Amino acid sequence: MSEATAKQGPDTRARILNAAESLFMTHGFEATSMRMITGQAEVNLAAVNYHFGSKDALIQEVFRRRLTELNRDRLGALEAEEALANGAPLKPSKIVAAFFGVSLKMAADTEHGGATFMRLLGRTYTEPNEFVRQFLAEEYAEVVQRFMSALYRALPDVPREEILWRFHFMMGAMSYAIAGTDALQLFAGDFDDEDPTRLMPRLMSFLLGGLRAPLPEEVIESRAIRRDAA
Repeated sequence: MSEATAKQGPDTRARILNAAESLFMTHGFEATSMRMITGQAEVNLAAVNYHFGSKDALIQEVFRRRLTELNRDRLGALEAEEALANGAPLKPSKIVAAFFGVSLKMAADTEHGGATFMRLLGRTYTEPNEFVRQFLAEEYAEVVQRFMSALYRALPDVPREEILWRFHFMMGAMSYAIAGTDALQLFAGDFDDEDPTRLMPRLMSFLLGGLRAPLPEEVIESRAIRRDAA
């Protein structure tokens, strides 16, 4: 492919990203070959090399193009709530809505690829790939720090370690929920309620319930022991 052919503009680049995103979501990173990507995008390998240079760089860009927007919207939602609170700690429900509500809105976008991306993102939480996880940790660093700080202020009586665990469980619940109803159909039979507008209130209620759950007995006992020792 000549340089002129490779420079087909944003359409070629977008087709490659869309194809990679869809194939990574369906087959995983290791099982998706460059041949599969070029075939679905209807380009040759020279085009991929020109725009991205390597498969690892392509993977990073697949995540970066939507994560940048997602994290910006999350921080924007949190900052808007903090402005309204005028310095007071936020209610946990506001923090959860700012982080997970924004995610669910993207997951409901079936027209522009948001749904595919969120399913891919969910897959990365359970599929071991050290390269991808390290990249995502760097991309998430600022957002996670800001939201953790807000949760620590909102829940001063809950140990920070417990908040971290609960946020971890919440991320898992969201990932599982946006993966679709295929798993739900395994034990619920003919289940076809995939309306994203119905998913959001159900999931948000579940997440808040987990965040506000009573502390486990062993955590309470451990805190009491530390207080007595002090």
